[in-house]
Order: sequence, then structure tokens, then C-alpha cells
Amino acid sequence: MSSFARKVSAYFVVKNAAQAIDFYKQAFGAVEIFRMTDPSDGRVGHAELRFGETLMMLADEYPDFGALSPDTIGGSPVAFHVDTSSTDEAVAQALSAGATLLRPATDQSFGERVAQVLDPYGHRWMLSQTIEQVSPEEMQRRWNEGASA
Repeated sequence: MSSFARKVSAYFVVKNAAQAIDFYKQAFGAVEIFRMTDPSDGRVGHAELRFGETLMMLADEYPDFGALSPDTIGGSPVAFHVDTSSTDEAVAQALSAGATLLRPATDQSFGERVAQVLDPYGHRWMLSQTIEQVSPEEMQRRWNEGASA
């Protein structure tokens, strides 16, 4: 069975997209590729941002199209995972830009140093740094060991 999908990109919906774009630039080093502004009311109808190698899209809320932000629907079950060269530096940068710390940076048994922040627009970000190469079998062994302790 062949797949029709070539890649998957996230599409953020936020309140105040223009401010969110500035936040993502400051907090995560995003680069704005372009944006289209709705001539009827000034909302961002579509924008594209590059986070490292990843292209992500963003728009203001458009309730008539079902495009609602986490603030409007009471949160989001989705978190964005960011592979960083330094979790601690990434956390400091995100917090200085206005993010809220949800989980401090901690070394994990699966070989990553991970922290979690919440951006001002209701999206959760897992900031992660590989600190050790761990095989899936070793990850499971460590998890089993931790569960029995």
C-alpha cells in the first residue's frame, strides 16, 4: 500500500496571530516565510514559519471555518516537540519571551533532557536535547525497572 502523504506540517490556530508570530520568532528562533492578512479585518489568514528544518503554518481564529484556538476550546491535547542543542538554553529563551514553565528540564531514562513550556497562545512545547543514545529495548527495560521500583 503506497502513501499519498509526502510530509506533515502543523497548522496553529491562535488569537492575535501577528503577536504570536513575534513570540515564536523571539522564543524559538522561528523565521517568518510570509503572511497573508485578511483585508476585511486585519486578521492573519495564513502565515508560514520555519522552525529549524520544519515548516509550520499559522492563522488567526476563523470560527466560521472551525478554526479555533486552544484558548477558545479550553486547551489542546497536542504538544510540539522541539529537538534542541540545549534544553536549558531553549527554556531560558522561551521564558524570557513570555512562555510559562510547565515542567523544568530533567534528564529522562530514554536519553533526553526534557522540559515543557506553555506559550501565551495555549500551545504546549516539549523542549528536548539528546544526552544519550538509548535503544528502544533499553528504553523499555529502564521503564519496566522504574515501574517496579
